[in-house]
Amino acid sequence: MKNDVMGIIYTSKDDLSLRELTSQRAVAAIPVAGRYRIIDFTLSSMVNSGIHNVGIIAQKNYQSLMDHLGSGKDWDLHTRNNGLFFLPPFMTRDNSGEYNGLLDALRSNFDYLRRSEQDFVILTDSDYAMNTTFDAMIQQHIKSRADITMMYQKATAVNTEFSTSSNNNHVFLDVNGEGAVTNLEVNPNAASFGNLFLSVMMVKRTLLIYLVDQAISRGSHDLYADVLLPAIQANSLKIMGYEEKGYYRRIETIRGYFNFSLDLLKPEVREALFGANPVFTKTRDSVPTIYRAGAKVTNSLIADGCVIDGEVENCVLSRGVRVGKGAKVKNCVIMQDSYIEDDVELENVIFDKAVTIRSHGRLIGQAQYPIVIGKNITL
Repeated sequence: MKNDVMGIIYTSKDDLSLRELTSQRAVAAIPVAGRYRIIDFTLSSMVNSGIHNVGIIAQKNYQSLMDHLGSGKDWDLHTRNNGLFFLPPFMTRDNSGEYNGLLDALRSNFDYLRRSEQDFVILTDSDYAMNTTFDAMIQQHIKSRADITMMYQKATAVNTEFSTSSNNNHVFLDVNGEGAVTNLEVNPNAASFGNLFLSVMMVKRTLLIYLVDQAISRGSHDLYADVLLPAIQANSLKIMGYEEKGYYRRIETIRGYFNFSLDLLKPEVREALFGANPVFTKTRDSVPTIYRAGAKVTNSLIADGCVIDGEVENCVLSRGVRVGKGAKVKNCVIMQDSYIEDDVELENVIFDKAVTIRSHGRLIGQAQYPIVIGKNITL
């Protein structure tokens, strides 16, 4: 059955809530954990579930994402008949490269859906961190003879750390004792139901094509409010819920990204995300990190190729970061090839790629409102 399932990953367009981090890249391409991108978790979960036909629906600012994914070789998705399919938007004078929601994105990629041979589709967003396999969900979907299966998790303060942006759909499910979805809410101010939909659903490929085509022909724009909710109310589709109990974190805000990055310093979180199933990413060969005399590093994730002369505490450092003598870096996320010169003090700061801060510089942010410095900036 695994080989009878394809995957579609819908990449969110740039979200103003993520500010500098998405000004030049898609949300799915934001670096995490020193050497990964957010999309690596979703794509690896599919590969670990035996899914070998995966379509990536891209929107504007997708160059960084395309560079990262390449041919799909690092995920073993470069086979002749299936593999990784990058589906960029059709750019015109009137179309700036953004879809008007998931329905529009799926309708624009009907050719890919129609030529795929798998019977079932797992459709998912790409703005979250979760390491799982979809095997149990696939088995439940087949056994229950459901039309649609929606993955959910009990809502907590961590997994509901949302953006208020209208770009994102936050869906809450009412699931009865038999596991059937009996109601749902889209973007409620105060949710009535305690089950958060994780933006992962399984559906028959031909049914998905039919539902999208019918919805677009009626002028509908929202898959959940305009298609699934009426189907639940009319009892025209059998929609089941599948509860995921593992670690899940949606990344929609600067604070959410910062908190997730520092969460990775906890052994139990690293075990949940990297312990059970491998997380694949683009391979880059680099030299080991150098810790010079006087360097002091505590409770931090340090990628390859860094040079540490100063003090680093509770930080995530990507490849090629340099920390100068006398520098003190605490509670920070520093991305690739950034240079922190001598005697700099940083706390609660996020540096995008290739940021340089000159000697004796000082940036102190708040844990709830970290300072964010965009790409290629020198301070």
